[in-house]
Amino acid sequence: MEAHENVTVDPALADLYRDLHSHPELGFQEHRTSGIAAKRLGELGFEVTTGVGKTGVVGLLRNGDGPTALLRADMDALPIKEDTGLPYASTVTATDASGKVVPVGHMCGHDMHVTCMLGAAKVLSDDKGSWSGTLMIVFQPAEELGAGAQTLVDDGLYEKFPKPDVVLGQHVAPLPAGKIAGHPGASYAGSDSLRVRLVGRGAHGSMPEASIDPVVMAAETILRLQTIISREIPSTATAVLTVGSVHSGDAANVIPNEAELQLNIRSYTETVRDHILASVDRIVRGEATTAGAPQEPTITEIERFPVVVNDAAALAKTLDAFATWLGADKVMDPGAGAGSEDVGILATAAGVPLSYWLLGGADPSLFTTGDMTDPALLKVPSNHSPHYAPVIEPTLTMGVTALVTATRTWLPA
Repeated sequence: MEAHENVTVDPALADLYRDLHSHPELGFQEHRTSGIAAKRLGELGFEVTTGVGKTGVVGLLRNGDGPTALLRADMDALPIKEDTGLPYASTVTATDASGKVVPVGHMCGHDMHVTCMLGAAKVLSDDKGSWSGTLMIVFQPAEELGAGAQTLVDDGLYEKFPKPDVVLGQHVAPLPAGKIAGHPGASYAGSDSLRVRLVGRGAHGSMPEASIDPVVMAAETILRLQTIISREIPSTATAVLTVGSVHSGDAANVIPNEAELQLNIRSYTETVRDHILASVDRIVRGEATTAGAPQEPTITEIERFPVVVNDAAALAKTLDAFATWLGADKVMDPGAGAGSEDVGILATAAGVPLSYWLLGGADPSLFTTGDMTDPALLKVPSNHSPHYAPVIEPTLTMGVTALVTATRTWLPA
């Protein structure tokens, strides 16, 4: 009997998804979400521990002899105002870590991750004859901050709970719902976000000669930073540098004292990463010196995600099971993606393989070929867009079944 024939998805999960979508929470503020997860796991017979890594939840279900599989779902939302027009769209605001009130939306699909995980937990707890070993479900906080996985590890995840033999997980993506994708090796980019402060000398807009203009300094810096990728990184390497925020001054006729840039770097190897970071430092300091800045610029790390490396053998084992369930034509290799994740920290800290895949979540009718060359991939709303929301079905059923199939593959009866 094929794996999907053993999976019956609870129809009430769709309402749970809508509820979670309407009530998003920022990283390390996932109190409501973690409470729902803990309550449901407890009702299913899991040993539940809350407050792990601040707001994380760990559930253990021991089912005879066998290995331990860690299944991870992230819970946090983004400071983005939702613009999907859905009847269950978020209207929530919250205070972020800096004290600023921001809109909050599940514009990355973590609400779908939580719902699928709870659905899988029910299927596996109801059918213990189909697997054997220890199921360790982790609801992780603050993935969007790049801090949640490390916080779990630092809080003694593998001292307080069993050390797993594999880490499994999925992320909903703007691929056709009904398809799954996974890439072996370096699968998702390492990411470094930096804040650059450039100090000049302010003056009246009518007297530029009295100033050292930080706006011009910032503009020169931005243009020069773009040459790192185009002129310093080999064409065979993949890297991205984006200046996503520029701020200086508040009036048209005032030359301000300073400017701030926020930039993001994506890379797949430590060699390339180190080169880019060194070049950023060189360029920022060089442009400040050229401008005659009265003060050294500062470069501060905002967040960092390591490269996500899928163990080739482990991923193949999982995807082969998916191909048996879905058919080989429904399982794709998307290549290495420039998105970033911190799930790899959970595997690295335990010294075990990672098997992590993408779950299609977009309306299949929008696609023509349905493969990675499909032009619709550039048009459908992607994660972190204010318009992003996966279709509930077949995404939900697919996500639950994928987690159940992976668990049964790694924890065979």
